[in-house]
Amino acid sequence: MLNLTCKTVIKAVIYLAGKSKKGEKTSLKEIAEKINASEHTIGKSLQILVKHNIINSLKGPSGGFFLSETQQQQPIYNIVLTIEGNRIFKECGLGLSKCSETHPCPIHNEYKVARELVEKIFKEKKIQDLCENVDMGLAFLMD
Repeated sequence: MLNLTCKTVIKAVIYLAGKSKKGEKTSLKEIAEKINASEHTIGKSLQILVKHNIINSLKGPSGGFFLSETQQQQPIYNIVLTIEGNRIFKECGLGLSKCSETHPCPIHNEYKVARELVEKIFKEKKIQDLCENVDMGLAFLMD
């Protein structure tokens, strides 16, 4: 459902949250290394998140990306909306442009349930929740 950029950005923000909990700012290079992603992709996307106040950045020798405590309490839904918009929570599972209750595709009813569940998860799971699982070794950001 999510595109590769959005998945990568979510991983980057989870990594940032872990560093931010320790009061640390993180460089673009470090984020890219720790989640095995392209600096270019992450850099462009993180700047979009900064612009929408989902994360922060400071320039200079002691600068980097970070999240405030309040930002860590945001649902990951905010990241998805900012990077992809809400189309993933509305689109047809088979890509039909006119799929609806009155003109359903063959998987309409099942896919609608799955879409609604994914949207619910993204609205309920906060950045901090996902970060804690990574910090405790219960979840991972790389293979």
